[in-house]
Amino acid sequence: MNIIFKKDTWQEIYYSLRNNKLRTFLTMIGVGWGMFLYVSLLGAAKGMENGFDKLFSGFATNSIFLWAQKTSIPYEGFPKGREVHLNLADMEMLKRKVTAIDYISPQNARGSFTGTPGEAMSRNGKNGTYSLTGDYSVGNKISEKKLIFGRYINDADVSGNKNVVVIGEEIYKNFFDSKKKENPIGKSINIKGLFFNVIGVFRVKKGGGFENDQTAFIPLSTYTKMYNAGDQIDMFAIVSKPNANVNSVEEDVKQALKTKNKVSPEDTNAFGSFNLGKEFKKLTGFLTGMQLLTIIVGTLTILAGVIAISNILLITVKERTKEIGIRRALGAKPAEVRNQILLESVVITLSSGLIGFMSGIFVLMILNAVTQGQDSFPFYNPTVNYGNVFAAMAVMVILGLVIGMIPAQRAVKIKPIEALRTE
Repeated sequence: MNIIFKKDTWQEIYYSLRNNKLRTFLTMIGVGWGMFLYVSLLGAAKGMENGFDKLFSGFATNSIFLWAQKTSIPYEGFPKGREVHLNLADMEMLKRKVTAIDYISPQNARGSFTGTPGEAMSRNGKNGTYSLTGDYSVGNKISEKKLIFGRYINDADVSGNKNVVVIGEEIYKNFFDSKKKENPIGKSINIKGLFFNVIGVFRVKKGGGFENDQTAFIPLSTYTKMYNAGDQIDMFAIVSKPNANVNSVEEDVKQALKTKNKVSPEDTNAFGSFNLGKEFKKLTGFLTGMQLLTIIVGTLTILAGVIAISNILLITVKERTKEIGIRRALGAKPAEVRNQILLESVVITLSSGLIGFMSGIFVLMILNAVTQGQDSFPFYNPTVNYGNVFAAMAVMVILGLVIGMIPAQRAVKIKPIEALRTE
């Protein structure tokens, strides 16, 4: 289209828009606002998604936490209210019967969410009561600890019943000189009258995680000997295989345990559980829905703005009837008149979209700066997929061309003689 490369074309567009500043500005707001909403809300939704991904980083999000309770239904001669228990043998049984299980970590604990009191700990005259958990090395795969010193419990620690401990940062600050960054590795603390060598210190992100930094982890075998717990287990942390249905795994595990413990299949109280995979899926579904809603709202707003541009150009064509008639009388072809109007539509649409796009990016930059380092707030690195944005811009320009055809065709139908008679 040679019309694009003519200086006169752009001068005419400039004067046309300049002579109708307020009307042009109000028209551009519609498209610009739509693009602004599209970019800013889509970026904000992505920022929330990134924030939750960061919050759950180090966690196996396809995991289930299961514990034993009391029966609520009499079954096979056993009364209602019977206590059932988990034990180490259950772990091997579940691995055999529920093939969708990837790995299991047994845990025993005191304090924290267990409802039991914590354990007294001391070092060099300093005392404190903290949560104590007996764990396997595989437990760190389910909920990875961010270590600032040393390492986590390994298989040798468990098989050797070693008196080693991994402590939270708050315990470290109480028993060691954190201001001088004292290295606690190899030094001991007293737990229940026994000395434990510190092999690691972990830090918990603010607002995230099931542990807190007032927890100490020791080998499960050592914990069992300390409290004479035998093979009894407080809780299983179970991770399903990547492609398995977490809800089905949870149900299969409970049914297997009910069968072993002679519990009614309809009893929903005998075994309690928390399905992190199910909750995480709800969360990701909500975030996906937010992004979809953002796309719909932004697209509809852009469409409304483009339609407004068409209406404004119809008014502009009517006001420029005499001018168009003169051009036609001087030999302007219908295609030239049509292309002129279409080009005005594209210029207004594209300019509005670019302004909205830049405004949205600017807002996202501000949000990113404000939330930087805020671990307690699930928002991180809000970004937009530029492919989606350019696709939206392309659709916007195409809509501008299509809808711009209405005033363009109106301009083409103007007859020169009738136009010159127009007052």
